[in-house]
Amino acid sequence: MLYEALSADLERALVRQLASCYRWLNGERFGDRLRPPLLVLSDTANRLGVWKPATRTLELSRRLVLERPWLEVTSVLEHEMAHQFVDEVLGERAESAHGETFRRVCADRGIDARAAGAPVASTVTDSVDRTLDRIRKLLALAGSSNQHEAEIAMRRAHELMLRHNIEATAATAESAFELRHLGDPAKRTTRVESEIMMLLSEFFFVKVIRVPVYIPHAGKTGLVYEIAGTHANVEMASHVYEFMLATADRLWTENRGDARVRSGRDRLSYQAGVVGGFRDKLGSERKELRGTGLVWVGDSQLDRFYRTRHPRITQRRRHVRFDGAHAAGREAGRTVVLHKPVSNTGGAGVGPRLLRS
Repeated sequence: MLYEALSADLERALVRQLASCYRWLNGERFGDRLRPPLLVLSDTANRLGVWKPATRTLELSRRLVLERPWLEVTSVLEHEMAHQFVDEVLGERAESAHGETFRRVCADRGIDARAAGAPVASTVTDSVDRTLDRIRKLLALAGSSNQHEAEIAMRRAHELMLRHNIEATAATAESAFELRHLGDPAKRTTRVESEIMMLLSEFFFVKVIRVPVYIPHAGKTGLVYEIAGTHANVEMASHVYEFMLATADRLWTENRGDARVRSGRDRLSYQAGVVGGFRDKLGSERKELRGTGLVWVGDSQLDRFYRTRHPRITQRRRHVRFDGAHAAGREAGRTVVLHKPVSNTGGAGVGPRLLRS
């Protein structure tokens, strides 16, 4: 097991980090109304987390903390803090553990009321499964060697995604939204990843924010991107993220001989241009689809969910250098055809949804 190899110093650092995370969540989600409990890592395999009122102890599974993505750790921590809030602040003890008061506390704070107990597979509706299956089939066709056929298949996939979201927006409940982290927290974020995130936010119906995470086995923090949206959109956005990273890298390798590429130092500029070119292409397609009456005006439910989780959002201006390598990459990006089926399992570091027991 991974946690057996954790040194005493790293485990102490991990507990300190959890305490720091608790303090931040207390201020951000609960207005500093919670009294810090005793934080304990337990070896139980039956539960991911539990709030124990009698001893004022908040326990988290050591296996969860050391083997699962940090997003799942903080989701379980928030969940147990919500139990503590209902118990100690609201004094509600007559209802069941996951009763109406608990669900309201979670909904008001952007907390996943299901993130406790044993991890089980995500539950999605048949209609969402059918939509994802149709998109997978279209993207498989978009891998055709026939450029015309591939372009048509990609455009139909784009149209299906847009139509599905326009029709589903009004009926989507905030509890239907999922979160996923993209990127390697141990590595520095590149300009290319930033461009891809802008692409996802603009065309793939997810909200994006950069958040810190803790790496227990390294004893340090890193940064990843958090995307939020419906199950289908999070799956699609995760696929596009991996696809664009691989495509930008492939096109850079294939086009090193372009006269506008001066040296290896132009790699990030060229690859960012590839993403920008693909973004131009999607923008043109979206403009054409407006002519068919398909107009995306946003999702107010998702906006509210996002703002509830991150009430103090800050934005930074980016200074982008447009040079010959970027222009060359942008030209190549306009020829990219999104393809390959969306994975059923998601990308690296993506685990099962955490549902209540």
